[in-house]
Amino acid sequence: MFCANCGSQIRDDQNFCAGCGSPVKHAPVTEPVTVAVTPPVQPPAPDVQSSGGKCSWCGSSIARGMTSCPRCGAALSMPEEISKSGWAQLPGRKDMAKLQFGNSFCQIEGAYVPVADMKLASEDSVYFTHHVLLWKDPQINITTMSMKGGWKRLFAGLPLIMTQAQGPGHIAFSKDDPGELIPVPLQAGQAIDVREHMFLVATGNVQYDWLNTGIWFTTQNGNDSETHYPIGMLMDRFTAPSAPGLLLLHAGGNIFVRELREGEAILVKPKALVFKDPSVQMQLHFEHPNAGFSLWGGWGGRYVWLLLYGPGRVAIQSVFEPVEGEGGRITNSSYATRQQW
Repeated sequence: MFCANCGSQIRDDQNFCAGCGSPVKHAPVTEPVTVAVTPPVQPPAPDVQSSGGKCSWCGSSIARGMTSCPRCGAALSMPEEISKSGWAQLPGRKDMAKLQFGNSFCQIEGAYVPVADMKLASEDSVYFTHHVLLWKDPQINITTMSMKGGWKRLFAGLPLIMTQAQGPGHIAFSKDDPGELIPVPLQAGQAIDVREHMFLVATGNVQYDWLNTGIWFTTQNGNDSETHYPIGMLMDRFTAPSAPGLLLLHAGGNIFVRELREGEAILVKPKALVFKDPSVQMQLHFEHPNAGFSLWGGWGGRYVWLLLYGPGRVAIQSVFEPVEGEGGRITNSSYATRQQW
């Protein structure tokens, strides 16, 4: 403090100014006032992070504080949004999202052309088609896994063998194509049907099989006829017979999923189908102009649809190819419904 008369500095214990001798007027001593401070109210955290819960995509239990599902990598902070038509977009996944299977881990790296980077434990293995292998540690043991129905698979353009990798070590896979990587956790006893060329990699405890799609039509051009398979002659079926497993798929564009109720039906472009539950039935559906002759392709079906009806889950991709023979003169087909317009 300072003297009010001469401006000299005064210590707190002085009663008179050392410069001019003027008495010092001390401020009255007051008792300290205690003020109760109420901490600010924080907005509640999402249910998944505050008290745990279940992943909206795979149904796995989520511990408190987690931001990504450890089984499928879905970002838990992004609420699932379902359109009025019933479609839900595949849950977003953060770059470098980590998935766990057995004592091994899979990290999804990149968003444009995603990579499945795996750290395999010595007791864990995965299988895949040979062309999706991106890189591996030298100590990873690679073997072949024979497939049944070799001649039929060869005729359908599918691989005759699968490649199997056994840990320990690192190994990575990529489809070398833009799109989304889809982790599909399978519970014990659960199965899923996948359209051909969507498969990337599966854990060793997931059983592989295939089935005839039964979806075909023939076109006639003069004396020549040709048989077309809109979703392929064969379809992959993956099953977890006794223990949970992990299946990784790759599809183009964005992926959308819809749960069909009992008897509910939907028409999709055949090449847009990614996977379906085995309980979902399918058949062909043709739509064509109500005319005897059309510049669009004669007397056959102009539009070829895949009719799917529930119950069960269906996934489609936003990138798809046109159906070969769609505009031709259709002379025969598997069971199909028709509509003229």
